[in-house]
Amino acid sequence: MSKQLDSSLIPSRIVLNKSKDCLTLEYAGDIRHQLPAEYLRVHSPSAEVRGHGRGQEVLQFGKRNISITAIAKSGNYAIQISFSDGHDSGIFSWDYLFDLGSNYQSKWAAYLQALQDAGQSRDPDTQVVKLV
Repeated sequence: MSKQLDSSLIPSRIVLNKSKDCLTLEYAGDIRHQLPAEYLRVHSPSAEVRGHGRGQEVLQFGKRNISITAIAKSGNYAIQISFSDGHDSGIFSWDYLFDLGSNYQSKWAAYLQALQDAGQSRDPDTQVVKLV
């Protein structure tokens, strides 16, 4: 039995900005999500980022200057995004992209907190040292 895709979760338009660091997804009803490349990269649905099960997630860091190098449709349900660091194995389903856009503020805040807790930085080749 195949899962029916909610058509309201399928973007009517996808636009990559000129500097290739932000993807805009437009939906019916004037809904628009602007997703920075860094945000998409650190939330990639790939096994490299998510791991192979709960608790196996790998915190991504040093991705502040990342850009999108290519976008390819994957069937009728997703897109595959390639990034300037060579990462290209994540398949972003329409519902996952909508979730990323709808929950941007909370997901971004949680990511920044995880970076801080791990002593990592958004900047490449930077490590945060906590002095106690």
